[in-house]
Amino acid sequence: MLGVTDLKKGTLITVGGVPYRVTDYAQKQMGRGGSIVNVKMKSLLDGRVLDKTFKGAEKVEQANVENRAVQYLYSDGTIFFFMDQTTFEQFEVSATIVDDGKDFLQEGMDVNLQLFDNNVINVELPKNVNLKVTYTEPAVKGDTTSNVQKDATVETGLNIKVPIFINTGDVVSIDTATGAYRERVKV
Repeated sequence: MLGVTDLKKGTLITVGGVPYRVTDYAQKQMGRGGSIVNVKMKSLLDGRVLDKTFKGAEKVEQANVENRAVQYLYSDGTIFFFMDQTTFEQFEVSATIVDDGKDFLQEGMDVNLQLFDNNVINVELPKNVNLKVTYTEPAVKGDTTSNVQKDATVETGLNIKVPIFINTGDVVSIDTATGAYRERVKV
C-alpha cells in the first residue's frame, strides 16, 4: 500500500480494480484539517483520464503491472504475435491493444509488453524507429525554399511527411509518439 504523498507523476496504482498511471500530482495543506492530494490519472486499460482527490491519511494500492521484453514476430491482421526471448513464451495481442503501434512494428523488433493480471494491456514501443522509405516523389529542381516537405511511404505502409532531399531507399528515423520524421539515418 502507498500513502497518498507517494503518488508522484508516473506512479502506477489500482483504483477499483483498474490500473492507472498518475499523470499530474498536487498536494494542498489545509490548516488544521491536514492535507489533501489531487491527482490526475490515466487508465492503462482504456486510456480514460480521471481526476481524484485523496485525504492525507488514505492509502492506495500499488498496481501490479509487469513489463516483459519481447520480440515482435508477425501479424495476421487482427492478432499480433510476440515472443519472450528468455522463456520463449508467446503472446497473442489483439489489434485494438496494438492500435497505432502497428505502423511502426517490424518483424524481429524488440518491444516491451505491459501485463496486468497476466493480460497484455499495452505494447510499449521504442521512442524512435528506423524505417526504409519505399516510395516518395523525386525532388523538383529549384524547389529549395526552407522547410519544404513531401509525402513518403515507409516499409510498414505508414505515410509521413519528409524533407524534399529524402529519396526512395533512404532510411529515416521516426518518432513513435507523434509519427513525425526526425532525421535521415546513415546506413
